[in-house]
Amino acid sequence: MQCRTNCGACCIAPSISVSLPALPLGKAAGERCPHLDALHRCSLFGQPQRPATCAGFAAEHEVCGDSRAQALTIIATLEVATQS
Repeated sequence: MQCRTNCGACCIAPSISVSLPALPLGKAAGERCPHLDALHRCSLFGQPQRPATCAGFAAEHEVCGDSRAQALTIIATLEVATQS
């Protein structure tokens, strides 16, 4: 599956515990990554500063669903289910 245009759910819904440029302490779940542009695209895509956590994400129907709204819900649900 290819990333959906104008989505960005994977950059909003999950928490990220690794340091990111502009977010040295990572980001909380539900917090929009400051590296998302106005069209919900990663401004670090293809750049060496892009964290491996982000680069390793692959869009899959089970995670992304059929719409941006579904992706936000699914990823948020997975976030809660995997909290320790």
